[in-house]
Amino acid sequence: QVQLVESGGGLVQAGGSLRLSCAASGRTFNIYTMGWFRQAPGKEREFVAAISWSGEATYYADSVKGRFTISRDNAKNTVYAQMNSLKAEDTAVYYCAAGTTAAFRPYGPYPYWGQGTQVTVSS
Repeated sequence: QVQLVESGGGLVQAGGSLRLSCAASGRTFNIYTMGWFRQAPGKEREFVAAISWSGEATYYADSVKGRFTISRDNAKNTVYAQMNSLKAEDTAVYYCAAGTTAAFRPYGPYPYWGQGTQVTVSS
């Protein structure tokens, strides 16, 4: 059993930055890949970024590449999304996800999900 709690969302103007955090608790020793997804109003949930256990492998959606950076601190059981140069189209609920397979599979499977945190970018 793993629990994920996101934080750091909020309202920011276009061009600004936010840093999202996702803290994992429970049986965190089973967590390998961690990722971020987002869902905008009226749209399907989409992949944003993923990071391997060691942090040496990362993968980004084209829409955020060069603007977002995913990182993790395993000692704190936390994954981060540093989001820079935010655009109105980044507005969405952002979800943290954790995978339990050792292989780095950015798109999943992700058995565990957080509750989401709202990011709103005003233009």
